[in-house]
Amino acid sequence: MPITLDLSQDVRALTAALVDVRSVSGDEVELTDAVESALRSAAGDDGRISVARDGNVVLARTDFGRPTRVVLAGHLDTVPIADNVPSHIAPGPGGDRLYGCGTSDMKSGDAVALRAAYLIATGVLVPNCDVTWVFYDCEEIEATRNGLGRIARENPAVLQGDLAILLEPTNGLVEGGCQGTMRAVVTVPGTRAHSARSWLGVNAIHGAGPVLATLASYEARTVEVEGLTYREGLNAVKIEGGVAGNVVPDVCQVTVNYRFAPDRSEAQAHDHVREVFAGFDIEITDSSPAARPGLDSAAAMAFSAAVGGVPSAKLGWTDVARFSELGIPALNFGPGDPNLAHTRHEYVHLDLIVAAEQALLAFLA
Repeated sequence: MPITLDLSQDVRALTAALVDVRSVSGDEVELTDAVESALRSAAGDDGRISVARDGNVVLARTDFGRPTRVVLAGHLDTVPIADNVPSHIAPGPGGDRLYGCGTSDMKSGDAVALRAAYLIATGVLVPNCDVTWVFYDCEEIEATRNGLGRIARENPAVLQGDLAILLEPTNGLVEGGCQGTMRAVVTVPGTRAHSARSWLGVNAIHGAGPVLATLASYEARTVEVEGLTYREGLNAVKIEGGVAGNVVPDVCQVTVNYRFAPDRSEAQAHDHVREVFAGFDIEITDSSPAARPGLDSAAAMAFSAAVGGVPSAKLGWTDVARFSELGIPALNFGPGDPNLAHTRHEYVHLDLIVAAEQALLAFLA
């Protein structure tokens, strides 16, 4: 039986309803269907918003002819369930919390965006700008499957706007831009031999010592970009080597992850890693660009004023980078806590969901 979402309900209850529909990356169709159906039902025949479907991406938009367009984007997928669905409410410091997979990352943000769509579609809210909504799939897995990335490549015109707000978890504050991320494999060669006669070989795992020493002594930059402070990091995230319990290994591979500030391009980041590990064989296996803060546009400043607080740097990679590549100022804003994302005990403060909804509606109005 198809899932039915009621967009007229309180944003906290809507968040719980979204969380209770399992949507692990690659298996979002049930939730995508429900979001599409709910938006079409809210839109009715009044024509305030139009709704379209592209794979497991739901697109909606207004066309009031306003001089400014704001894009609200959120992914519908989650990491694998960790015995934390269905959702439940429990008290805690700071007020009641909604627990469950995706509460923080980022179904509470999706609920805020859906409530705005419902209120505009039903004429309760008359926005001072046109709005585009993008609810997409496969954000939590490899970048090649990311639904927003696919739309950006195949139909970038539907994403155009004066400001994009990605409703990723930020504790209800504005976070500008994002770090770039790059993974590289450093390969250390050796010569295989029987471990009983190890002097006949060259141990590749032992040879990885200088790579690990370089990482341990590496001093990451702290960089200020457009008034926001970004911290970089270069870390080993995986090491592979060994053939059998009696064999000197002839290959060892260390996978490193470099998180770089928005003042560096992908090419500059690649060059930096190659310089750090000069003399070793290096293969770049995955890379995504950083995004500059983009908080100096009129729309971004207006949104920051509506939210309040002091904007900070996004320490992590998010899909704001995709909008930045299209020349669209983009920022992160959502009620969840990024430090709780992907954890077994993930939760979101109910009061923060309400506050985020109020801030977004105040900005749109």
